[in-house]
Amino acid sequence: MQRLISKRILLGVTGGIAAYKAADLVRRLQDAGAEVRVVMTQGACEFITPLTMQALSGQPVHTDLLDPRAEAAMGHIELARWADLILIAPASANFLARLAHGHGNDLLSTLCLATGAPIAIAPAMNQQMWADTATQKNQLILQEKGIHIFGPGSGNQACGEVGPGRMLEPEEIIQQAADIFHYDLLTGRHVVITAGPTREPIDPVRYLTNKSSGKMGFALAEAAAEAGARVTLIAGPVALPTPERVQRIDVVRAQDMYQTSMDVVEQGCDVFIATAAVADYRPTVTADHKIKKSTEEIHLTLVKNPDIIAAVASHDKRPFTVGFAAETQDVISYAQGKLTNKKLDMIATNDVSGSNVGFNSDNNALTVIWPGGHKVLPLASKRQIAKQLIELIAIRYKD
Repeated sequence: MQRLISKRILLGVTGGIAAYKAADLVRRLQDAGAEVRVVMTQGACEFITPLTMQALSGQPVHTDLLDPRAEAAMGHIELARWADLILIAPASANFLARLAHGHGNDLLSTLCLATGAPIAIAPAMNQQMWADTATQKNQLILQEKGIHIFGPGSGNQACGEVGPGRMLEPEEIIQQAADIFHYDLLTGRHVVITAGPTREPIDPVRYLTNKSSGKMGFALAEAAAEAGARVTLIAGPVALPTPERVQRIDVVRAQDMYQTSMDVVEQGCDVFIATAAVADYRPTVTADHKIKKSTEEIHLTLVKNPDIIAAVASHDKRPFTVGFAAETQDVISYAQGKLTNKKLDMIATNDVSGSNVGFNSDNNALTVIWPGGHKVLPLASKRQIAKQLIELIAIRYKD
């Protein structure tokens, strides 16, 4: 059931006696680690109240297509984009028909038209309604559209009849929902990523830093979250939005990043990826006031900053440790030396001497090296490179 950890499930509830099972389904989805929001049709509200579903999900329940309050907060299009899966349970015969033929006359059917997420339905109806020719044709249309159909089950029905048409039990639905998510390479793992530059203050208005934009680290955080991981992103000062489903901790100085990294590793993590361009040195003294331009020369005394990745790799609770090496010459040899000297599990290196990859660019190209092997990731967007690297890390981690 770990495949549902951090997944966003939009649960649609339609009219039918099986709607009472949706309450149990919400709780079980949450127990499996999913975040759940509920949409109810008007028919569903006749069988179970929105207040019940709101109390169980901890979120407002959406019932109306044109609700001014909902549109002012999370409108129906945003709700469709939010979902990793739209799960309709129970799905009535009426809703199957409308879904099969592309109707959008209420909130739930509109969300199904507007989403790019997979859709799954758990039919629930009288056995004769399920056997009806129209319903069976609609089922085939839905299958051709790629919609997942869970069940129905067979047995005693509320109407007193016996046969196929029962909604599957919540635990069966959850298992089939989990099976939809195949990209689960790091499900249940805690991945920590450092990203961006650090700033080492000289005085209140000046500092030492570098050209790192943080884009590679943020792309990796997004890819790791998509792979099912719980992600902690330790970010230097960058102007980037936090990827969805990622916990972000902002730091400024190298010493701040070091201490935060040590604290997180001490608490426990499975994979540590150090993409941050950490300043190697810092001024021994930071002036209390702005240094005035009074002489032709000024001399700064610098002291070495702590080596974060080496400290992580030698920690008693050592995670699988991945370093980055941005070089301008002898790229591979420097990276191999860093891999060995710092006792890393893997290192990703790139040549940042050009302008089309590396710092501030949206593209990158990496050579990934580990003891006994390597792989080249050719020039691509940082998001694409991030997904490829996460796949490599997951494979090496599991080995």
